[in-house]
Amino acid sequence: QVQFVESGGDLVQPGGSLRLSCAASGISFSTPTMAWYRQAPGEQRSWVARISAAGVSVYANNVKGRFTIARDNAKKTVSLQMNSLKPEDTAVYYCNLFPSVVPWGQGTQVTVSS
Repeated sequence: QVQFVESGGDLVQPGGSLRLSCAASGISFSTPTMAWYRQAPGEQRSWVARISAAGVSVYANNVKGRFTIARDNAKKTVSLQMNSLKPEDTAVYYCNLFPSVVPWGQGTQVTVSS
């Protein structure tokens, strides 16, 4: 079955950087659009960045210019480089397909706080 394993979350100060990684299995990785999503306490999960099989990336307005998504089809991984982090970026981050999702992984916690 399809499985995603996210890693790289941590506690970081405002203005800091983190790089998240997602490893996929059970999927023909080179075909679908992949995305990173996040869910803050009390809020709905929403996508923050997505990347097509051809490598075209799209970002939510609130992360544009700060986050960079990348994928490695051979390794079946997708990453999210996050710079200039803000407290409002605090959330659990997940990777999945876009727009139709499959069962979610456990996510990785990102906390931005001084």
